Amino acid sequence: MDIKKFKAGSYKSGYKYRYFVPEKINHPFCWTDTGINNLLEEASLKLGELNAFSHFVPDIDVYIKMHVLKEAVNSSRIEGTQTKIEDALVEKKSINPEKRDDWQEVTNYVNAMNYALDALKNLPLSNRLIRNAHKILLAKGRGEWKQPGEFRKSQNWIGGASLADAVFIPPAPSEIPALMSDFEFFLQNKDIKVPHLIKIAIAHYQFETIHPFLDGNGRIGRLMITLYLVSEGVLDSPLLYLSDYLEKNRSLYYDNLSLVRTRNALDQWIKFFLVGVTQTAENAVGTLKKITDLKSSIEGERILCLGRRSKQGMAFLRKLFSQPVVTAKDVQEMMGLSPKAANDLLKAFTEQNILIETTGYKRNRVFRFEEYLRLFER
Repeated sequence: MDIKKFKAGSYKSGYKYRYFVPEKINHPFCWTDTGINNLLEEASLKLGELNAFSHFVPDIDVYIKMHVLKEAVNSSRIEGTQTKIEDALVEKKSINPEKRDDWQEVTNYVNAMNYALDALKNLPLSNRLIRNAHKILLAKGRGEWKQPGEFRKSQNWIGGASLADAVFIPPAPSEIPALMSDFEFFLQNKDIKVPHLIKIAIAHYQFETIHPFLDGNGRIGRLMITLYLVSEGVLDSPLLYLSDYLEKNRSLYYDNLSLVRTRNALDQWIKFFLVGVTQTAENAVGTLKKITDLKSSIEGERILCLGRRSKQGMAFLRKLFSQPVVTAKDVQEMMGLSPKAANDLLKAFTEQNILIETTGYKRNRVFRFEEYLRLFER
């Protein structure tokens, strides 16, 4: 099917409302729009650069944790949470009670992403995997009563206070099984010779239009982008996350999804998506370069100043890149040190301005790897 001739779907009548049923997508797509080709080439080149650069970064797995955490914060922010990265790195008991639901949603997202990335080693990207990830995403907090891990059995809507004034009403629950079966076949159909970036752009639109869960559709739909690219070998490491781009361009994101449904503008959505891949890949490469530069700078200029403690300092620094907010107890556990030795190490790192103590207390102190955290903040 030529993307220019794409028909998004049709409306059906419910009780005092109409819902939208998207056309099935498990079929080939083609296009003659050179704009799509140009953007696809640019996005593919930038992804190639990200993959190549990631192979030259020592201990790349150490940094993946922070990329996943940043994605969890940004993806949840689109849904209205206010948790910051540094908040997500501390224990729940240390969070202001009014913000614990937000903290829980970000933590759930991290757990869902980590589960799904590990599950891809044994399972294809499928409805089963998506439902399992959704079950974890809504395991605790605000969404735990909204059928975690199950496709919805009641009507939902987007925008507005009720079905009567909703901005968009997805398909009726009775339509979900057939639509999600088609969606799964599309993801796994190797006979459809469509570039992976185009395929996941179409799949993301379709998933968000089906809206198969009562809650968490946006977060699962964005998580799925990275999962697909990893599962198909487009990404060697899970370092590309679009939520920052989509959150910064939130109105355009929703507008472009809506234009597919109202004007069949699938080509415009794909272009918006490809621009996002390009910008996000560029930013990811830039962040990795800054991380490696920071690591080299600290090792050469500050860790070596620790003298006989420099070997221990190198090992501690490496751990800080995956856990950049720590307490003395954390240091004891991660380094296998006595309380005195842990506090001596923290003192040495604060004297070298590697860590900053944030509480001002004499007890229960919290230390931040400020320069590193700043690379993941706006």
